[in-house]
Amino acid sequence: MPHKQHPIGSGFSAASTADDVLAGTDLTGTNVIITAGHSGIAREATRALVKAGASVTVGARRPERARQALAGIDGVDVDRLDLLDPASIDAFADRRLASRRPLHVLINSAVRPTPGSLERDARGYEVQFATSHLGHFQLTLDLLPALRAAHGARVVNVSSGAQRLGGIRWDDPHFENGYDPLAAYAQSKVANVLFAVELDRRWAEDGIRGYAVHPGVVVGTGLNNAVDEGSLREMGLVDASGQPVIDPEVGKKTPQQGAGTLAFAAASPLLAGIGGVYLKDNDISRLDDEPRPLTADSIPSEVASHSIDPHSARRLWELSEQLLTASAS
Repeated sequence: MPHKQHPIGSGFSAASTADDVLAGTDLTGTNVIITAGHSGIAREATRALVKAGASVTVGARRPERARQALAGIDGVDVDRLDLLDPASIDAFADRRLASRRPLHVLINSAVRPTPGSLERDARGYEVQFATSHLGHFQLTLDLLPALRAAHGARVVNVSSGAQRLGGIRWDDPHFENGYDPLAAYAQSKVANVLFAVELDRRWAEDGIRGYAVHPGVVVGTGLNNAVDEGSLREMGLVDASGQPVIDPEVGKKTPQQGAGTLAFAAASPLLAGIGGVYLKDNDISRLDDEPRPLTADSIPSEVASHSIDPHSARRLWELSEQLLTASAS
């Protein structure tokens, strides 16, 4: 299968931080929206983008809590956004479009921590898929006029190396049968990549490019806070004293390093003219379909062929449109 997953030799490393990536970049006049940009890796991306001059709006389900988390970062706007509530998504987008400001960068970062048992939203949709993919899909479509108005925009979907571990359950995306929390998480992360691929195919002529990003594994984020310390130790993510193990070359990163690839996708001029790709370690990931076990010393995260398959990408877009239409009727 022809593909674009060829590293470009960015000059950055797995250890490069968001500040490293944005050094010397002036983002004055650049408007950014980042979902859940008050938490974890995304908060660090918010800080670095603001430092570089960008105007950032954080979409958050609990705006007051988000404002508290962003204390000390001046110039960030916060607006209410609940990705499990279609009306909240539409209202957020309507308020943004009413401002008539172009949108240069949309970072779809919010994620639902993996529940131990099946959880559904009010529509009956499985919550990880509904949050990470469907909510962001609706938001992105709603914001299309503002993205077009930028005359050069980027949509960044925060994915994970878990995209290697599963696929889309085409006949049962909401796990009516046989719920598996890890399979649900993997499905949502594959969807993030496929969405970026098809968005880029559809919208590149409008100057809108799509990217999927693997930030690395960062202990202390909301996603892995649900994992007990013993399990984190078994996975080689914390040491005997409970402190995070930092080894960026194998994917174990600080929040500053994890935010690096988000910043690279959002603003690096090295990606000009390139889109529809999965990024890791501040570069385009190579394609890797070799089965590689997940161990304490190895966290495989290169993109797999099924995650960038153009047929699957188109099929997911159409399925997503159907699911949104069904829930609105």
